[in-house]
Amino acid sequence: MFETITPLFPGLPGGPELLVVLLIVVLLFGANKIPKLARSSGQAIGEFQRGREEIEDELQDMKGDDEDEDDATTESSTESVETESASTKSSN
Repeated sequence: MFETITPLFPGLPGGPELLVVLLIVVLLFGANKIPKLARSSGQAIGEFQRGREEIEDELQDMKGDDEDEDDATTESSTESVETESASTKSSN
């Protein structure tokens, strides 16, 4: 009475599913355009990775600049405290 229906793509596609996808791709784009499509996809992925690396480098630089500013602020406040304590000792 009740039949179990198995989905066409359960999880990761296997052999028959990949053949169906490849057939559809060949029908949509044609056999001559597939290498051009793959090449342009590879170039797009490369551009994306370069852009991601540039952004990561900028974030690291900004993070390093913030740490340097924090260190400089800490050092200057330490120096001012030392100067104040030295002037207090010399006046006593």
